[in-house]
Amino acid sequence: MKAIFVHFYDFSLHSGISKKILYQVDALRACGMDVELCYMDIDENGYQKRISGNTVIEDYGNGFSAKFLKWFRFGALTDYILENNIKFVYIRSFYNINPYLLKMLGRLRKAGVKVVMEFPTYPYDYEVKGGPLKYRLIFLLNRIFRNRLKNHLDRIITFTDYPVIHGVKTICISNGIDFDNIKLKSQKDEIKNRLNLIGVAEIHFWHGFDRIIKGLGEYYKQKREIEVHFFIVGDGSPEDLNLLIQLSKQFNVENYIHFLGNRSGEELDSLFEQSDFGIASLGRHRSNITKIKTLKTREYAARGIPFIYSEIDDDFENMPYILKAPADETPIDIDRIVSFSKSLKLSPSDIRNSIINSLSWKIQMQKIIDEIFN
Repeated sequence: MKAIFVHFYDFSLHSGISKKILYQVDALRACGMDVELCYMDIDENGYQKRISGNTVIEDYGNGFSAKFLKWFRFGALTDYILENNIKFVYIRSFYNINPYLLKMLGRLRKAGVKVVMEFPTYPYDYEVKGGPLKYRLIFLLNRIFRNRLKNHLDRIITFTDYPVIHGVKTICISNGIDFDNIKLKSQKDEIKNRLNLIGVAEIHFWHGFDRIIKGLGEYYKQKREIEVHFFIVGDGSPEDLNLLIQLSKQFNVENYIHFLGNRSGEELDSLFEQSDFGIASLGRHRSNITKIKTLKTREYAARGIPFIYSEIDDDFENMPYILKAPADETPIDIDRIVSFSKSLKLSPSDIRNSIINSLSWKIQMQKIIDEIFN
């Protein structure tokens, strides 16, 4: 069966989102789908094209207008899907529901094409506040038109347990892992005089890394036998990143906080090899999210390192290698992380093997195919 995965943005070598999409496409292929990946190609001169496979579906040019046209012009994409007899459309939402996108969905539904839309997070209104003007316009239109989705979609894909979103029945899955592309940490290091924490993210306020920095401020108020270092990997919102830098100075821990920017490939593998403990989301309550199944927790488990998070994630709640933090604004208790890390006897392969038969992308995407077509 011919299928297309529609992404409204471009791709980045360092982006976890980009890697996730490529893994999902590979998983759909492994499930027997003939899948094309449709995305925006933006070159160094700002020229923007919507591409599927090797085909340029639409060329938007560059300049001010191109930045807006791609969000509102979907006729060529619709024609492409129908003319190529594509029967399954998987859309990754950018929370950009508008009359033009609804028109595309209506034409596809009328033609008998099965269409699902993935909402990466839900609820999401708190996450999309602020930002550049063009995004504020996109999200405003989304709030106006999103309740019309119930007449246009077969299902919404969610990583929560909501049975219905915007009037559309959901398929609840977990974020998955492509285990072939995630390197396992070679061995568990004995904690003697140093503990390395790692947090990998496109940094936003809901990651709550500030709670670790404040916790380190408390930790280093007295002399310590075990040095704890926090390696922050990734860029993100300049405001959120600058806040973390200022906090590390304010709490006198700048020698223990390492801002590394984006890392990928062998560089990222090397950082994980030297890391003892992962920092996942510690501030999802700030965006009004209680339950979510994030990519980062799954990568930490696939890498074979223990980790901490504050939301509810049903895939990990009872695992022996996780710590739960309270979903509030208190500094994280670093002593608790140190004690837990010293006492944990599980090997990296033990941690990885706990999810290998349940959280692969192939297993998760097969759930969608089974519900839509069976």
